[in-house]
Amino acid sequence: MNPWIEKQRHLIDFTLASLSRRKAKNLGLLFIYTLLVFVLASVALYTHALRTEAQKVLAGSPEIVLQRLIAGRHDLIPPGYLEKIGRIRGVQKMEGRLWGYYYDSVVKANYTFMVPPAGSGMKIERGEIVVGPALERSRGLAAGNGISFRAYTGELHTFIVGDVLPETSELVSADLVLMNEEDFRAFFKIPAGHYNDIVLSVANPQEVRNVAIKLLTTLPDSRPILRDEVLRTYASIFDWREGLMLALLAAAILAFGIFAWEKAAGLSAEERREIGILKAIGWETGDVIKMKFWEGLLISLTAFLAGYIAAYAHVFYFGASLFAPVLKGWAVLYPQFRLPPHIDGLQIATLFFFTVVPYTAAVLVPIWRAATTDPDTVMRT
Repeated sequence: MNPWIEKQRHLIDFTLASLSRRKAKNLGLLFIYTLLVFVLASVALYTHALRTEAQKVLAGSPEIVLQRLIAGRHDLIPPGYLEKIGRIRGVQKMEGRLWGYYYDSVVKANYTFMVPPAGSGMKIERGEIVVGPALERSRGLAAGNGISFRAYTGELHTFIVGDVLPETSELVSADLVLMNEEDFRAFFKIPAGHYNDIVLSVANPQEVRNVAIKLLTTLPDSRPILRDEVLRTYASIFDWREGLMLALLAAAILAFGIFAWEKAAGLSAEERREIGILKAIGWETGDVIKMKFWEGLLISLTAFLAGYIAAYAHVFYFGASLFAPVLKGWAVLYPQFRLPPHIDGLQIATLFFFTVVPYTAAVLVPIWRAATTDPDTVMRT
């Protein structure tokens, strides 16, 4: 075996034996250290997985959503707008959408009523609806059941549940109610030819902003919303929630920092005596520093691995039950979903650098001072 490797192996064996002599103290430090890594890693893993899932979902969203504003409020788009948009160069496809919110006083939750897009291939007969999984659970619905909704005009409309959307789509369809266009217009009293908004696709993705500018010029009372803007908004929301969580944990992180620094920066009488004995029996200063370096590295590396693995299991197998209510928001009909694992190498490296390196480095300073002092002086202090 390589002599250098053999020497490091003996140093590690001696370090482990030294740590076992102060078992209670080191186990306490290891527990708190692991807990800190667990908390930080849980927050980082959960927000990263949420951000990645949001990007996947929004990747299939329209490139531009055009809304009409009256006095700063969202209003219906009247007939004629689709024809004007069709004359704008660069617009590849456009479609008027019909959707709206309905408050159900029975479960005290809002539903999203919507007419399926023309390209979805879904055909819903008059008098039928297709409901999302969360609505199925909250109202105890199943295919073939009847359900009534009272419109804002006071009229009672009864529908038959034709189907229930699959649970795999629950992240975006939990509170969704799909219905026939004629039923939708009759329920919300929306005249023919009017739409809630218009979605557009652009032939050249590089021209999306130019098309948005042309839309503003052609239709001054409209507001184009770009997909990139929606993605940035969601990213900002997740960043804000992650920052809020870390701010709440700042006191605990600071307390650990003080504790770890005090532990690393100061040597106990037993540790000073141990260093003095090692120097007295012939250990070189470099060997003592290496031994203590391994001690700091073993503690911090063990805490990092244990904390990160526990955080991974907490987030991806137990639904991040400790932090999910803060990080993912709240709703009466909240979708039930399991986040697929997403690991970012840069995120791991950053967490490793800020949790392992400072403690390992802090250990070396007092050890270097003690190791370069006369053994007799060290043992007497």
